[in-house]
Amino acid sequence: MPRRVYRFDRFELDPEDRRLTKDGATVEVSGRYLDALVLMVSEAGRLVTKDRFLDEVWRGVPVTDEALTQAIRSLRRALGDDAARPRMIETAPKHGYRFIAPVTVVEAGDAVEPVVAAPVSEGRARPRTGPDRTDRDRLVSIGRAGTLGGAAAGAIGGLIYGALGVLGGAGAGVSGVLVMICVTALVGMAGGAGVGFGIAGGEQAVPGGLGRVFGGAVGGLLVGSVVRLLGLDAFELLFGRAPGAITGALEGAILGAAVGAGVVLGERVGWSWKRRAVVGGLAGGVAGVGIVVAGGRLLVGSLQTLAQAFPDTRLTLDPVGALFGETGLGPVSHAVASGLEGLLFAGCVVAAIALATRSESSAPGRAGRR
Repeated sequence: MPRRVYRFDRFELDPEDRRLTKDGATVEVSGRYLDALVLMVSEAGRLVTKDRFLDEVWRGVPVTDEALTQAIRSLRRALGDDAARPRMIETAPKHGYRFIAPVTVVEAGDAVEPVVAAPVSEGRARPRTGPDRTDRDRLVSIGRAGTLGGAAAGAIGGLIYGALGVLGGAGAGVSGVLVMICVTALVGMAGGAGVGFGIAGGEQAVPGGLGRVFGGAVGGLLVGSVVRLLGLDAFELLFGRAPGAITGALEGAILGAAVGAGVVLGERVGWSWKRRAVVGGLAGGVAGVGIVVAGGRLLVGSLQTLAQAFPDTRLTLDPVGALFGETGLGPVSHAVASGLEGLLFAGCVVAAIALATRSESSAPGRAGRR
């Protein structure tokens, strides 16, 4: 049977040899994404629905809309295509995708009649909506979600610490609680922004799970470094001295990597955003305990450092230690509180990212599933 090879633009796609080349040089594409490209190219000019991708590429394996979104995004990146002004892969909102570049089928080394994709009518704008927005749009979407998730986690954590009387003991009152909420919400917002934008940037630089984990770690590291530097400088400026050790780069990197891992695990198993939040929270909780075991500290450990550096302050960790039968912040209360901090932060950020990407990937609709 003659061997069929597809040629388009400067590319050549050989389904039998499982190879995509550009000007003779191999273009690295994962196996499943290559299957998706073969399906679209073989149907050049015709719509390929989401159901066909699921049936013929994923072969019935349960996956989320994000899996197909990521596949198309990676293929566009490999082909040098742009979702906003597509030359090859066009989005049909609420339906699927269409390969629109002219394709020539070659059999046994001889060119046969070209298969020309259906042209887009002049004057009809190509759709900008749908699941495949530009990489910049996705970067903003995930980064913004991480920021909101981090702020929510910080506000919740501040409310809990404030209710325990960490600031001012039992007589902290409403003002003490509000101060704690504001401070922790700002810290959480900064951390969520760094991790969220880091995850989005990482997946664009290195497609796949590793890119997200690495990006989250880098984002957390950068924010941790900046927050620590600014915090120490602020204390030095206001009080003439600064506490020794507060949360910094290493803690931020570990927690950011845990959030990235939670995002990856949640998407791969295809769970709902609530279950993804649980997975992310567990990863963050383990990271929080690990940070303390390794000699680091998260927010509660930083508060302890401040209380020790400024003995006249109203800041006290006795209420936290009392929950575990310890005087002040002991080793058990420190580890547990840090684990809960990591769980809350990672869970909120992963949930926010899951909701953002779900909204992004739900636009193509569920053709054929009605």
